[in-house]
Amino acid sequence: MNIVILAAGQGKRMRSDLPKVLHPLAGKPLLQHVVDCARSLGPRRLIVVHGHGGEQVREAMSASPSGTDLLWALQAPQRGTGHAVMQAVAQLDDSVPTLVLYGDVPLTRRDTLMRLIEAAGPDKLALLSVDLDDPTGYGRIVRDAGEIVRIVEHKDADETTRAIHEVNTGILVAPTPALKRWLAGLSDDNAQKEYYLTDIVAAAVHDGVTVASAQPAAAWETLGVNSKAQLAELERIHQREIAMRLLDDGVTLADPARLDVRGLLACGRDVSIDVNCIFEGEVVLGDGVRIGANCVIRDASIGAGTQVLPFTHIEDSTIGAGARIGPYARLRPGNALGDATHVGNFVEMKNVQMAAGSKANHLAYVGDATVGQRVNIGAGTITCNYDGANKHRTVIEDDAFIGSDSQLVAPVTVGRGATLGAGTTLTRDAPPDRLTVSRAKQFTVESWKRPQKAAKAAK
Repeated sequence: MNIVILAAGQGKRMRSDLPKVLHPLAGKPLLQHVVDCARSLGPRRLIVVHGHGGEQVREAMSASPSGTDLLWALQAPQRGTGHAVMQAVAQLDDSVPTLVLYGDVPLTRRDTLMRLIEAAGPDKLALLSVDLDDPTGYGRIVRDAGEIVRIVEHKDADETTRAIHEVNTGILVAPTPALKRWLAGLSDDNAQKEYYLTDIVAAAVHDGVTVASAQPAAAWETLGVNSKAQLAELERIHQREIAMRLLDDGVTLADPARLDVRGLLACGRDVSIDVNCIFEGEVVLGDGVRIGANCVIRDASIGAGTQVLPFTHIEDSTIGAGARIGPYARLRPGNALGDATHVGNFVEMKNVQMAAGSKANHLAYVGDATVGQRVNIGAGTITCNYDGANKHRTVIEDDAFIGSDSQLVAPVTVGRGATLGAGTTLTRDAPPDRLTVSRAKQFTVESWKRPQKAAKAAK
């Protein structure tokens, strides 16, 4: 099928220089949600009609792997939804139906669209409608003996029509040759001087084409974004749905309302997540993982039984089973930590490979390092990996002990079983199984006296 996504609107009520369809929901643009859903249907042609901020929209979507082969149509000026679809007509394949979606309606599910496509079949016009408790402002679906005969906009409806609760969402499927014919017959003879896509319903009825319908499982699937308030509302709806799926899968959430998933989160059995946690990109949590409150985890894999304590940030890292991370730890990109490792409070790591059983329990920076098994890195330790121009690597072999307040000036190697005394500044390799100390000799100045404040002069 052809899929046309209308994404040309300015979004004045957003009060932003960013085009409306690029505002993020769950970490990705509104339009990206619609494109991803559309792609799941396997379209023959996928066309985005852009207008306001068009180049910015194209650049943003082209940067995504799923946006590189999109077809584009420019709507300038913007003269209504019918006019928008007209801009895509030249790129439509007549041999398949056309589905029309909206770039600011991000939560429509694939299953809903499949029902709509099935309702349309090869030769019907099918509308996605929804029943609303308060349909104010929406076009009403008017039926005669159960058959859809027209859509009446709210401002044009009489009291009887306004009592109808079934409304038009704008999403539709039509046979493409007929759609082209109906679009060509649209008129802008209205107060707004625009071409309305809804007017094709009357044209279809006039041609004797059946107008079918389908409804979503939930009304929120059809909600659009026209303001920051509506964007926030849809964010909460989306996050609530994710939370409910996690609960159904057996994940324990301390508070489903205080969870944000901005990507894909896969959880094993008996996973528990405390409040105010954010998961971005692709995150995998193994069986029995416990995530403490206020953690931010991005593009990470965390092994079974690992505890991530509160206020920890993890990015682009893998952590083995039975590890203990945090609180207040920061794992920057490139870390691979083995089983039963410990990274404690106020420890920062970047591009570190740490083998099983090793620990950096507090107040350390470890960067560009290879750490063996059963290594203890004391408090205040720093790997001095950057010389101002280039990064250098530190190697700490199995069973080494790094005393507190040590500086390892890379490139340097600490041999297997070596011990560094506290306060050591290591600039050459430390041999295995030996104590290495670099420290100024301690002495006491017997004649020294602490300075005293000078007496104030009398006035």
